[in-house]
Amino acid sequence: MVILAPRWAGGDGAPAAAAPKPSPVAASPSPSPSVKPSRSPKPSRSPKPSRSPSVKPSPTRIPASGPGTFTTARADTASSGQYAYRVEVEDGSGVDPEEAADRIAGILAAPRGWGEGGKRTFRRVSSGPAGLVVRIATAATTDRICGQGGMNTHGEVNCRIGEKVMVNLKRWQTGSPEFDGPLNEYRALIINHEVGHWLGHGHETCPGAGRPAPAMMQQIYGLKGCVANAWPYDENGTYLGGPSVP
Repeated sequence: MVILAPRWAGGDGAPAAAAPKPSPVAASPSPSPSVKPSRSPKPSRSPKPSRSPSVKPSPTRIPASGPGTFTTARADTASSGQYAYRVEVEDGSGVDPEEAADRIAGILAAPRGWGEGGKRTFRRVSSGPAGLVVRIATAATTDRICGQGGMNTHGEVNCRIGEKVMVNLKRWQTGSPEFDGPLNEYRALIINHEVGHWLGHGHETCPGAGRPAPAMMQQIYGLKGCVANAWPYDENGTYLGGPSVP
């Protein structure tokens, strides 16, 4: 899916404006020879059981809009990172807040993520100050909140506005046709891209054919010869960047 968005739209729709400074707070047997019986009756054949038609499970319904209220995931009392963040999921979205929060925690702590192997650490809180708030919301709610920052996310993409990272429910649940990889990798790209904006990174583009696409590239709009990639760093800690996009 390729949609047009203003050049300043970030992430899969986040703003490119400089972010506020974050506040500190994983072999068949051989058959026996047959003996022909004399005058043995012809064995009767059992009728084949009738097969019931296979029924494909219906796809999960993704609501396009919701009440605009959120459930906050529990705090992670085992973490003691320097950056406090909160995970909120819109009510009625069908996403479990605790499961989503665990996935996001894993992305933030991954060796190839913005944690840079422990140089940055994050701790999840459920109340009190949080310099970063990750929200998973329906398309309508995402559009409304991103629109408060002057962005048009078209009901399709994500954004970062101030301390809020808005994750479009459709993208979280279905990924992107431009991303060649499993859904969990695309979820990592969403978080890494928008948190990258929060950390002050702008958009980047493909550094060369066949090379990993930067996490700060708007990969949903095409890879321009690069290979889909969800992470800002490689296994050796080298930043996977590309030319800045004006």
